[in-house]
Amino acid sequence: MPDSQTLILVAAAMVAAVICFRLYTVLGRRTGNETAQPQPMPLTAAPPPEAVPATPASNGLLDIQLADRAFDTPKFLLGARDAYGRIVTAFAGGDRDALRPLLSPDVYAAFEAGITARTAPPAAFVKLQDARIVNSALNGRLAEITIAFTAEFSSGTVTDVWTFERNLDSSDPNWQLVATSGDLPE
Repeated sequence: MPDSQTLILVAAAMVAAVICFRLYTVLGRRTGNETAQPQPMPLTAAPPPEAVPATPASNGLLDIQLADRAFDTPKFLLGARDAYGRIVTAFAGGDRDALRPLLSPDVYAAFEAGITARTAPPAAFVKLQDARIVNSALNGRLAEITIAFTAEFSSGTVTDVWTFERNLDSSDPNWQLVATSGDLPE
């Protein structure tokens, strides 16, 4: 007579076989709620949805990304946040050498005039609270992205709207500040 361990093992194997068979017959069946064809994956690597809200700026970002495959929206925003801090700190300190490569000639001239005309020290930059893309466009090979920065200074909270520009044919990967404003574009 077979021992009891062998009988238990055979019974467990039979239960496992029945469960596996039931799973096999159920899994993989269509219920009618799914699409018949799998959806193709996009050919370009799009930024995650939380990084770029669906706004009119998204079309310009897509145009820029298609024209420059190395463009990465989250990486651009990190760089813009860093540039904002560097620019306002250099402006407050009157550091013209630090400002020159970050600004277009027109914006540099305005910043230099502001430094020269200053009679009191400017409010100290405390922290950058938010940076979001509010507009973007590709004009030929010239990419423009406008960002609304909300920053805290020792005098209070400020919203700056800055436009950065880059020629996509240039070997220089850096963007330059080409316009500043305190108003959000409509």
